[in-house]
Amino acid sequence: MASTAAQCQLDSVSGMTLDNILQFPEGHRILSCIQCGVCAGTCPYGDVMEYPPRKIIAMLRAGMVEKVFHSESLLNCVACYACMTKCPRDIRLTDILLPLMKEQALMHLPELPAELQKALQNTLRYGNPMGESSRKRAAWVKNAPVPVPIMNEIRRPVDVLWFVECYTSYYPRGQDTARATARLLHAIGADFAILGNEEKCAGECGRLTWEPGLFETLTDYNMAVFQKYQFNRMVASCPHSYNAFQRRYIPLGFTWPVDPVMAYLAYQIEKLKPLLTRKLNYKVTYHDSCCLGRFNDLYDEPRALLKAIPGVKLVEMVHNRMNSICCGGGGGGMWLDTYFKAKGHERLSERRVKEAVATGADVLAVSCPYEVSRFEDALKVLGFDKKMVVRDVTELLDEALEEQP
Repeated sequence: MASTAAQCQLDSVSGMTLDNILQFPEGHRILSCIQCGVCAGTCPYGDVMEYPPRKIIAMLRAGMVEKVFHSESLLNCVACYACMTKCPRDIRLTDILLPLMKEQALMHLPELPAELQKALQNTLRYGNPMGESSRKRAAWVKNAPVPVPIMNEIRRPVDVLWFVECYTSYYPRGQDTARATARLLHAIGADFAILGNEEKCAGECGRLTWEPGLFETLTDYNMAVFQKYQFNRMVASCPHSYNAFQRRYIPLGFTWPVDPVMAYLAYQIEKLKPLLTRKLNYKVTYHDSCCLGRFNDLYDEPRALLKAIPGVKLVEMVHNRMNSICCGGGGGGMWLDTYFKAKGHERLSERRVKEAVATGADVLAVSCPYEVSRFEDALKVLGFDKKMVVRDVTELLDEALEEQP
């Protein structure tokens, strides 16, 4: 892994030329590319990319990188970390090279697809890609089954600051996950609170999606809010925000330990197990989130939680763990489905649910807010919605809690 300092230095590089990238050790590593093509072969959209990472590096070496900036090729990068994880030279493709390339391409493409452009504009204006008012961000709390403290209301230190994020706060199915998470935190006795209306997107998808300036705006705002309150650690509902906090916010003064919800609950599994007394009798297959899995090596924690549920039988898809197929939501893909359809590309979410259904499972379990909506829609489009349901791991844990409040 590159050091945080090296990553931040490279993030600040402007002007994609070989000379300025090679100022830094992680940039110099690009020259070690052996042109093996693994990055193109493992990329879920590698077959439709005019310039996969291997070819980008070749163009960079040849002094012809300007041609890449005028291509729509980078719109197909969903920041799934597959190329970076499997690169034999450990070049940080998804984390460093591709975001820098996207930043430069933004200046050359005539326009971004409207759906993506609107999501980025909404995030800048409202702090969320849906364009919802910040006053509605904590509306889900009113229907929560347990008390959900809000920092600016309780005005006291807490052990855990729970960062809920956008889709978990606004999207109806995301709110189901939020309510389930709240009940689990309450059940294990966690002293937690949320930011409520003060919370804004952590910005990681903005950083990986053409707009580093948007990411900087969000980080400045969020750090000012965090510093208003006293808490010992942070728990993040979204793997994307977890990535941002543990890697990108540290140089800005972020010093708190942070865990994704899956890891935090897994660490508390001995407290949680005695509470899981309702037998579910589900056959479950788990989809590895790209951020939790390939980027953070968190494969066992969600599976341990699922295995702790009485009656659950866990089965694996053909592509699992490091080889999992991306849902297609990262790197801006969440807001590019219309673009992909117009180009005739298969949606990755549909490719993935075909594998899930093939296992014979009743439930497709997920651990990222993007995945619930993407997979539920894919199941409907393919006509599999009667065979399988999508549930966040927290929803299944919540269902297994015997005593309802």
